[in-house]
Amino acid sequence: MMSDPSQLQLAPNGELRHFLTTEGLSKELLESILTKASGFLDSKGDLIAKVPLLRGKSVVNLFFENSTRTRSTFELAATRLSADILNLDIQRSATSKGETLMDTLWNLEAMHADMFVVRHADSGAAHFIAEHVTPNVAIINAGDGRHAHPTQAMLDMLTIQRHKQGIEGKVVAIVGDILHSRVARSQIHALKTLGAAEVRVVGPATLLPKDIEDLGAKAYYDFSLALRDCDVVIMLRLQKERMQNALLPSESEFFRLYGLTSEKLALAKPDAIVMHPGPINRGVEIESAVADGPQSVILKQVGYGIAVRMAVMAMAMSGQRTNQAGPEAPQ
Repeated sequence: MMSDPSQLQLAPNGELRHFLTTEGLSKELLESILTKASGFLDSKGDLIAKVPLLRGKSVVNLFFENSTRTRSTFELAATRLSADILNLDIQRSATSKGETLMDTLWNLEAMHADMFVVRHADSGAAHFIAEHVTPNVAIINAGDGRHAHPTQAMLDMLTIQRHKQGIEGKVVAIVGDILHSRVARSQIHALKTLGAAEVRVVGPATLLPKDIEDLGAKAYYDFSLALRDCDVVIMLRLQKERMQNALLPSESEFFRLYGLTSEKLALAKPDAIVMHPGPINRGVEIESAVADGPQSVILKQVGYGIAVRMAVMAMAMSGQRTNQAGPEAPQ
């Protein structure tokens, strides 16, 4: 049985030690991530110049699952923090030759790595690694199976905060393939913790988990009804690589019922914003007129993602120093 992720993630003084999931973290800690990330942005929302917060630290990107966008933003975040970066080519690494994951990690630790950014197809992989690495190494979850994608959720929270003047009291609709989405789960936990008035999950019954309302979200099958009074609309792509059965009649039928068009968006509040974690499938979950329209903040999310990942990496390294020193260490 895995240990409590909310405890594994924290140093003795409550600072962030690893970042594995948004679940179980306090409102104060999530807000501190957003505050730290905002400090890396100027008044226009652009990234500030390079800072030396991780100078002399080594960050290893361990991507067992492909993701050019996420890996690139983590690499850019580490570069802006002045860290040294190693991108491990998993397809050519020793793991493909029979070496176990733990043997690979222990060898990287022996090279004095300070942080692993982990993306893996298996749920719980980042948690497993965090339980087994030496105490001086921080683990950042860049997405594990269907479980969690906490930095994506937090960049989404930063986007809402900056474009909707806060999260508290907002009505948010998350639309599409909820069943296979680690992003949706992390978003729901973060939104509920940060005080969103209502989180609506929208999609066909075959793509909504049966227990989704246990997370505090409300399930909708009628997209038009779900859009009414919404402040934020987050569209998700169909994750066909994780679908093992025919869960949809066709992509065209999905777009007809759940694709975001200008006509459907008009049902939400006039100042509602449109978000998407990417990559976008135009004509499947969203039409180009909306993706490129004035209510879309999709491209802004990318820049905010670098700022959030900078914040999480800097905070985790600070938490690691606290963890090494222990709660009784002199200041």
